[in-house]
Amino acid sequence: MSAENNVCCHKDNLPTNKLKILAIHGYRQNAEVFKNKTGSFRKMLHKWAQFTYITAPHKVLVVENDDTEIGQAKDLEQYGWFFNREDNSFRGIRKGGPAIGYEESIKLIEKVVETDGPFDGIFGFSQGACFVGLLCDLQHRGMLPFKFNFAIMSSGFKSGSLPHMKYYSDTIAIPSLHIYGTADKIIPTEMSSDLASCFDNPMVVTHPGGHYLPATATQKHDFQAFIKNLRR
Repeated sequence: MSAENNVCCHKDNLPTNKLKILAIHGYRQNAEVFKNKTGSFRKMLHKWAQFTYITAPHKVLVVENDDTEIGQAKDLEQYGWFFNREDNSFRGIRKGGPAIGYEESIKLIEKVVETDGPFDGIFGFSQGACFVGLLCDLQHRGMLPFKFNFAIMSSGFKSGSLPHMKYYSDTIAIPSLHIYGTADKIIPTEMSSDLASCFDNPMVVTHPGGHYLPATATQKHDFQAFIKNLRR
């Protein structure tokens, strides 16, 4: 099911001299949920960056007692960027299968950039981080009508969908920050590490937790250092 004609967009009301970052939520989330979950992260970077949150175009069927994406939204407004099985479901660890709705999501990003951009960077969590990785590859190959200058991926992974097998063949030359937990039970550490290895000189920040974006004093220095370095 598509929600492309009802895009939800949440923006920080901040000065325009800050870096503009497009935020891409995880599977079974939406713009509002992701904004709420990343409040501490945004607070750490508020001196240098402002965020625009958008909702994916494809509504996810709500299944009771389904824990395949622990930690995601449990309300009725759950969305995804693409599905990797014919029944319109998605699991990050799934290999093979289609990428249903992927092209529509690309078109949505193009529309958002046209109306609310340009954006300096792009930031994604889980499936959103996977999608960000795909966008980075497309940009590297000159296949996007827009450009961003850096990417932040939390709990990211390479897509295993068959249409994406042609991706990740070249090292992606864009500043990137990769954040993931060593105890992640949804996306194994090696999957996030594999995505990071696709980038030239990636900055990697690990934490001892699971499938979430950490925002403690331990990570604060690294997050701020990455952003401040971009402004030099």
